[in-house]
Amino acid sequence: MTDAELQFLVEKISIQSFHKPFLHKAYFNPRLRTTGGRYMLGSHNIDINRKYFDEHGMDELIGIIKHELCHYHLHIEGKGYKHGDEDFKRLLNEVGGPRHCSILTSVNNRKRYLIYVCSKCGLEFKRRRKINIRKYVCGRCKGKLKLVKEVIMKEDNS
Repeated sequence: MTDAELQFLVEKISIQSFHKPFLHKAYFNPRLRTTGGRYMLGSHNIDINRKYFDEHGMDELIGIIKHELCHYHLHIEGKGYKHGDEDFKRLLNEVGGPRHCSILTSVNNRKRYLIYVCSKCGLEFKRRRKINIRKYVCGRCKGKLKLVKEVIMKEDNS
């Protein structure tokens, strides 16, 4: 699905479910990691995470669009658009939108580790987040750190 097809789908769902036009932009945002979609208060645009469409299909995508359109229309009208607001909960229930999106198994079942090694003493550091190797040094000998490899492990949920 392209951004143009997504735009058309959002406009169509807005008219069918909310009986109001969607007058802004909707597009796939590859930087979204932990959420299915995002409504931008300043620009009124909607970002969608493509991974949810790829992994769960059209029904999940439509649910995410309905959820974000609830934020959109309520915000435009000056009503309670936040998750905890009664206006939001009521409208979400009326249009049949989900409160939360499904879990991405492709992302949530992985653990990423970065392995750093001190070039002086050989001490190994296993980290989840990247380290700025220009700024940080080995805690034992103050030697320079070097990124050796990135390990991605699948979690076993049995």
